[in-house]
Amino acid sequence: MLRYLPFLLVLALWIYAFIDCLNTPESQVRGLPKVVWVIIILLFGEVLIGPIAWLVAGRTRHPATGGGSTPSEWHRTHSTKFVAPDDNPEFLRSLKEENKKDEALLKDWEADLRRREEELRRKEGKQGEANGPDDAQPPAKG
Repeated sequence: MLRYLPFLLVLALWIYAFIDCLNTPESQVRGLPKVVWVIIILLFGEVLIGPIAWLVAGRTRHPATGGGSTPSEWHRTHSTKFVAPDDNPEFLRSLKEENKKDEALLKDWEADLRRREEELRRKEGKQGEANGPDDAQPPAKG
């Protein structure tokens, strides 16, 4: 297994340099056009000359910006204060707005239900009057 490790490391570096070159904007490529760098990486990848040349000389490297060179330094300088939802005025305002919308919808549904019940009562009342009390009894067999 260990005898394959050097080959895998060379392959990994080759693939990394190739993908890095493809994803680098043209404005950040130094020395040669991007297409030439891709060809150099592909042709000289087995002997590591192409990938190492790309990583050393091909791409413009910018120092880490944003207040710290490590993630922990960045977090120390860019700390965000956590606010619990019940202390967040925007969240509470959104809850009140949703509550008002829900109440309006509920009132509409209740009004629609009352209207439908009233229509049902009217229809039942009309059917009762049309049949009359004599029609309610089944005819006598004889």
